[in-house]
Amino acid sequence: MTERRDFIKKSLVGTAGIAIGGLGFSAKSYASIMGSNERVTMAVIGIRGRGKDHIKGWGTLKDNRNVFLKTICDVDEELYPERVKTVQDLVGTKPLTEWDMRKVFDDKEIDAVSIATPNHWHALATIWAAQAGKHVYCEKPATHEIWEGRKMIEAARKYNVRVQVGFQNRSIANVMEAIKFLHEGGIGDVYMAKGNCYKPRDSFGIAPDSMPPATLHYDRWLGPAQWRAYNVKKGHYNWHWFWDTGNGDTGNQGPHQFDIARWGLNKNEHPVSIYSTGGIYGISPKECAQETPNTQTSLFTYKDGKVLEFETRGRYTNGESSLNIKIGNMFYGTDGYMEVNGSTWKAFRKREREPFAGSSKETSNTPKDPTFLAAPGGTEHYANFIDSIRSGSNYDLHCDIREGFYSSALPLLANVSYRLKRELTFMGKYEKFANDPEADMMLTRNYRRPYVVPENV
Repeated sequence: MTERRDFIKKSLVGTAGIAIGGLGFSAKSYASIMGSNERVTMAVIGIRGRGKDHIKGWGTLKDNRNVFLKTICDVDEELYPERVKTVQDLVGTKPLTEWDMRKVFDDKEIDAVSIATPNHWHALATIWAAQAGKHVYCEKPATHEIWEGRKMIEAARKYNVRVQVGFQNRSIANVMEAIKFLHEGGIGDVYMAKGNCYKPRDSFGIAPDSMPPATLHYDRWLGPAQWRAYNVKKGHYNWHWFWDTGNGDTGNQGPHQFDIARWGLNKNEHPVSIYSTGGIYGISPKECAQETPNTQTSLFTYKDGKVLEFETRGRYTNGESSLNIKIGNMFYGTDGYMEVNGSTWKAFRKREREPFAGSSKETSNTPKDPTFLAAPGGTEHYANFIDSIRSGSNYDLHCDIREGFYSSALPLLANVSYRLKRELTFMGKYEKFANDPEADMMLTRNYRRPYVVPENV
């Protein structure tokens, strides 16, 4: 019951957060927030793909939020020259470089860290950071395993740090407006939500095992995962398609749309029934080492009977709905349906062919405020994190770790069902499957020492 009240309160705060200039402020004036002029010193951990976006995001907030990017950290030192230049060009100062994140956590000057590592590092990095008193912005999915996600929540609360998950749709004004419309009964009682992840991907090939590059601290890159020989096809970005390090596209792009679907259904709980099926189609296993499916359909049922559907299509496909949605969501209610495609949404009443409600704000990818990045929700979400550090309140976060955990758990549950090839019953109160020790074993992992998520954080 407490979680339910917290969820409602946080949702209302999130809706109010677009009130001032669409910048992610709360309704309270930014200037009146205690400590609003104090500099927030940050480090980015993981600086390759998504990490480069993090660097740009925090750098963009240099003047707008008085953010100072002191350190960039990555286990592959090959990236340092280019990323150092990015920081210098953006903010005019040269950052420190470090490959060992523990040294970053030891730095007393650093207030917060931004984690853009591979998925299998998210939980342990967040917990170590929290133990060191650092606030954390963590990329999606919040966690690689359900058990360790719960430990992330425990660490955030125990050490009283803000932990924001990178579900940036939570800070997009139009998406917030759409969810508010749903929650206020815009299409009646919402009984079903659907998420789409339609991203055609070609084979990335296959290669023999080899020695890791001299610039890569490979043991640290593997971290919690069991030891395996280095393979160029299982490393940078391709780690998404291997179970030890990634969660497939259902757990890569998918978490964003899972989050919107769960948010729209107003479910701050786990489903009771999960079934997921699919496979790898159009790619020969002799030509590609991929383990995760490129085509996957997942079905979740909640205790009140409401349904969440999710579909991953990794081959050639059409979009769906009047908005031709490939990456987006649809909601179905007793009085109509709604489509959400990026920051655009439309609602249709019953059988009517023309929308009766929809996006009221600009849907351009170029915000009015030039200090913000082009990607909607990106820097606004970062700004909300900084504002919440200064306010000292988890309720001000648009996506607190608990919210991020519940959304991230959905693709993880789907993958357990997919790998076991059967429907599963989940007891959300205990975060265990019903009379299914085989499935329970897949809620966590066999951690490789010393990279172990502790029982007591």
